Amino acid sequence: MAVIDDRRTVFLDKDGTLIDDLPYNVDPRRIRFAPGAADALRLLGAAGYRIVIATNQAGVARGYFTEAELDAVARHLTTEVAAFGATVEGFYYCPHLPAPDGINEYAIECACRKPEPGMIRRAVEELGVRVDRAWFVGDTWMDVLAGRRGGCRTIMVGPEAADAGSLPDDRRPDFAVADLLDAARIILAEDGLGAGQAPGATAGRVAAEAAS
Repeated sequence: MAVIDDRRTVFLDKDGTLIDDLPYNVDPRRIRFAPGAADALRLLGAAGYRIVIATNQAGVARGYFTEAELDAVARHLTTEVAAFGATVEGFYYCPHLPAPDGINEYAIECACRKPEPGMIRRAVEELGVRVDRAWFVGDTWMDVLAGRRGGCRTIMVGPEAADAGSLPDDRRPDFAVADLLDAARIILAEDGLGAGQAPGATAGRVAAEAAS
């Protein structure tokens, strides 16, 4: 197990959170950062946060692409993120999907496919991540539940965030906002690093929506 690292960490879902969601794409030339992502990475990088990407990649189990092609995406994103002043210290993916949708040796039940927290636990073991100093940002309830199960604070971004207050308790994020830039502002504000919080994006607002 890695030595505990006190640096703050942000886990990011990949598709629909960090980059535009282009289903099953592994061509680096077609990758585009999601709205707000570049500025978010600049803020987080300047504040010393390390980035860990955690993504479900069932396309491997479906036979759409290989792990080698996915590794090329990881290298591309690591380089692109570095250009904005942030550091990707881990790129974790789950290649699994049970049959009948999965069709090859990756067609198995596993502990890493979100909403399971296996990728977070790997980061704890391999990178020394302290989950009490970590956030998980994603665009679906599966990201939120994985983050909660892994011990992180959670933020939901994207279209589904508008309905976050109606989700069951274990799927409800601490915050729900439009995009990764708003999420970064919340992270910095909540951690006392003074970036300012996105308007209206409070935990109380999410709870109030759930009660309405």
